[in-house]
Amino acid sequence: MGKITVIGSSNTDMIMKLNKIPVPGETLIGNEFSTAAGGKGANQAVAAARAGGNVTFIACIGKDIFGDNAIEGFKKENINTSLIKRNNDTPSGIALIFVDNKGENSIGVAPGSNFELEPKDIDDSLDGIFDTEIVLSQLEIPIETVKHTASLARQHGNIYILDPAPAELLSDDLLKNITIITPNETEAEKLTGIAVIDETSAQSSCDKLHARGTETVIITMGSRGAFLSNSTHSCLLPSYKVDPVDTTGAGDVFNGALAKALSDGIGIKEAIKFANAAASLSVTKLGAQTSAPKESEIRALLA
Repeated sequence: MGKITVIGSSNTDMIMKLNKIPVPGETLIGNEFSTAAGGKGANQAVAAARAGGNVTFIACIGKDIFGDNAIEGFKKENINTSLIKRNNDTPSGIALIFVDNKGENSIGVAPGSNFELEPKDIDDSLDGIFDTEIVLSQLEIPIETVKHTASLARQHGNIYILDPAPAELLSDDLLKNITIITPNETEAEKLTGIAVIDETSAQSSCDKLHARGTETVIITMGSRGAFLSNSTHSCLLPSYKVDPVDTTGAGDVFNGALAKALSDGIGIKEAIKFANAAASLSVTKLGAQTSAPKESEIRALLA
């Protein structure tokens, strides 16, 4: 089993369930409220660890109760936390999440100390980062840190996976250093200007990203599965049928499980099948990190 380094955000999620998500100016009475550990980076680190991965997490977390609880949680998941930076001046990140009765969600994030993770922090952690097969990051940390990480990963020959979420435009200099990019349909449209509605449009979107330098594109398409495009494959790999409860964190579980499968040295199509199974299981439970399945659960669904 290879090593995985996840570089990204850590938040505390504050979750409210309602019959429907409020529109601007509307006040609704909710049904349930809970808090849970979250943040795209943390979610992916936990997902990779639960899926059986050997995971190091690099983040910047405030010196507050939210940060203390987060690190305690990572340690319980057997995640290496030795490279996490603690910030005295900026609070830990917070996410406010509305979940409707169909399992769809709306999220607002106050990034806090997540935006204090700087390129020099990556340089300070080089030995830990690049003694690894897979490097995985997202866009809830400064874009300059993402660019720096991608460039270093390319130089060191790592597989570098970027989950381009939250959606934003990316430069060609970054895209050419990404081994695998994993946008959902909305993010793919933001990156390429092509609305992804079926396999044909998915391939067109992938082609634009290939032309800008990214070797492998995986567009996650919710309940339909994940569309893979690289020099040898162009296909939709279907998801597994489940009754969704909460889609929060499903993309993060997909990415964490994908990193774990690839760290085992298996082929990209089999790795996506593993990630699809993990993501499908995750939507049957409430929350982000709390919904990440164990390796035994994923294997059982695949059997």
